[in-house]
Amino acid sequence: MTENVNAIELPKVPLFDVGEGEPIILLHGLFGNLSNWGQVAFEFTATHRVLIPRLPLYSTPLTRERLDSLVDYVENFIEAMGLERVTLMGNSLGGHIALLYAWRHPEKVKKLVLAGSSGLTENSFGGTFPRVKDYAYIRERVENTFYKRDVVTKQLVDEVYETVQNRTRTLSIIGLARAAQRHNVADMLREINTPTLLIWGRQDTITPPEVALEFHDLLPRSQVIFLDQCGHVPMMEHPKLFNQHVRIFLEQ
Repeated sequence: MTENVNAIELPKVPLFDVGEGEPIILLHGLFGNLSNWGQVAFEFTATHRVLIPRLPLYSTPLTRERLDSLVDYVENFIEAMGLERVTLMGNSLGGHIALLYAWRHPEKVKKLVLAGSSGLTENSFGGTFPRVKDYAYIRERVENTFYKRDVVTKQLVDEVYETVQNRTRTLSIIGLARAAQRHNVADMLREINTPTLLIWGRQDTITPPEVALEFHDLLPRSQVIFLDQCGHVPMMEHPKLFNQHVRIFLEQ
């Protein structure tokens, strides 16, 4: 455990902890509701123990590198849950955190699955919110995250809108988005020998397909799969296809 173990209080229970077998940890992005792992989580509970922690995006210490604080949190979460080796799946910022953890603890990570990960180049959804009171504007920003607009429900937009009405949370989101853009992982990727599956939306405008190819070039043991008619959150837009590719990768 790191010396910052008490910097962020761990939750008494994760958001989701179901199943038995080898553990899979699912890491959400800046907006947990935009990185909804529900259909992935339930797919794998028959064969794995699936856990979803709530990353403390709004309470990371401002006095140190905020991404490091989130990696500390994942580190302490894994230890608190008594897990030995895990598969990490991360979307957007969650993928970034998964990569940093795998670089820090290669012996603890069996496999990585990254979807629209930050860490190289991104047009961040959370980079700025000039019109937080404008519901139509927030809906447009949410819709631009996806290719399939039918995924964008009113509940989804309402959750984002409610989040950004809180000034403290909005500033935290903006701060983390900017920290992710500054924290380029290119130099450390060649040191990550963990088998990695990159699943990317071909129409992702936040982390475009060329970003996936750059990850693929830099990660020594990676494979990349593109899903057509798909934006930044492939596990929500094409859950069945996403799960099929993940299962094949896990069974290899």
